[in-house]
Amino acid sequence: MRQSGILMHISSLPGPGGIGSLGREAYEFADFLHEAGMVIWQVLPMGPTGYGESPYQSTSVYAGNPLLISVEKLEEAGLFIRESGQEYMPDHLERIDYEAVRAHKMALLRAAFAQCEMKMQREMAAFIKENRWVQDFALFTALKNHFGGKMWTQWPDQGAKMHQKDALAKYRQELEEEIRFHLWCQCVFALQWQELKKYCNSLGISLFGDMPIYVAEDSADTWMEPKVFQLDKDRVPRRVAGVPPDYFSADGQLWGNPLYRWTYLWFRRYDWWVRRMGQMAKMYDIIRIDHFIGFANYYSIPHGAPNARGGKWVIGPGKKLFKRLQKELPGLDVVAEDLGAVNDRVRSLIAFTGYPGMKVLSFAFGADDANIHLPENIPENTAYYTGTHDNVTALARIETCSDVELDAAKRIAGFENKDDAPWAMIRTVFASRARIAVAPMQDVLSLGDWATMNRPGTVGGNWLWRMKPGAATKELARKLKQLNEETNRG
Repeated sequence: MRQSGILMHISSLPGPGGIGSLGREAYEFADFLHEAGMVIWQVLPMGPTGYGESPYQSTSVYAGNPLLISVEKLEEAGLFIRESGQEYMPDHLERIDYEAVRAHKMALLRAAFAQCEMKMQREMAAFIKENRWVQDFALFTALKNHFGGKMWTQWPDQGAKMHQKDALAKYRQELEEEIRFHLWCQCVFALQWQELKKYCNSLGISLFGDMPIYVAEDSADTWMEPKVFQLDKDRVPRRVAGVPPDYFSADGQLWGNPLYRWTYLWFRRYDWWVRRMGQMAKMYDIIRIDHFIGFANYYSIPHGAPNARGGKWVIGPGKKLFKRLQKELPGLDVVAEDLGAVNDRVRSLIAFTGYPGMKVLSFAFGADDANIHLPENIPENTAYYTGTHDNVTALARIETCSDVELDAAKRIAGFENKDDAPWAMIRTVFASRARIAVAPMQDVLSLGDWATMNRPGTVGGNWLWRMKPGAATKELARKLKQLNEETNRG
């Protein structure tokens, strides 16, 4: 089946509170996708955002971001009565002010918790029983707040830092109410997410989630299970993740995430990964594995290095990991993000799994007819994009490309005026032989560079875009529906 979808993160939805949520705006966007003939809604990682508000630097591989909880849904369910003056009115409807949003949203959630915790005892007990990770995550989050937001490796209490049983027992008692609050937040997030997923599925829409390959150094995951990662006796990473220098960056990209101890995980029959992928399968209908290349071979950089130049390639777990996942979790629907330094080992691993890889039309505007991102070179088993969250918008790409690239883009996508480029690119992607075609909502709306979601290698100014209220019109849905029908998608 030829499928089509839109990439639109929950935080980018319009609505009250300064950030998108799992409330009415999410259901309205699902309705828009249904009217447009789309069968896929792709989102970014849903965890609590970490450094630079990046969803790829989350404090947990399992937890949901409480900033995305809909307070309005709690009110509609009769669980919370908001006092006057508690509504946050942002100054800008198309940008997220995370500092202000976090202050207002967390205050609202604490007020809601005080009112409805006792009313949700049954739901919370069931959630905690089914999610063993949440107790340690709630304790981690409470401790992090208790120690002034410091990275866990810098906590002044050595017992808490080293996850010692006696110290944790003391803090579980001392921070009991704070722990209950974070347990409640995760329960509410999970209930609201599953309700939205059920609604989307009832419309024939699959939720397409994003799973980062690495975890953040400052996360409950590294704190809880340090043996899984390449950490020294003081829990400091020995080597960290990144990518080598390339055409786009002379210094490469120094991500800083701790690397896995793959031999140790092999001895454990990859149980950590089985649990993680199992949780992703509960949340999503389709799972995008970010930086899939790292399972074939990963770039290893000494901790403390000023840039990624001094790294080296190391062989990853390869087929052994995916044989285990196929046995324990048969039927996973996965897309492999294989953009970057693809070699024979990567190609062999993708062929073994059978997962569709990714291609991006924005990368096709060179002079080489062998370019793997050109429409005529796209294999059927592919997820094809106009661009991703890590690219400038389609319009910005055209506005800033060279004359040679512009001529190539006009020939490949079939447009004359630059303003027509985003929809010409969408049509080209949808008309390709790729099984899955996806366009970011910014490209559907023909937005410029200001709406770019993320600029890799930069900190600050990313993950801020929100769709303007009313932008997803019925007329736009009809236009997309017609395109789906003309390209035999949906």
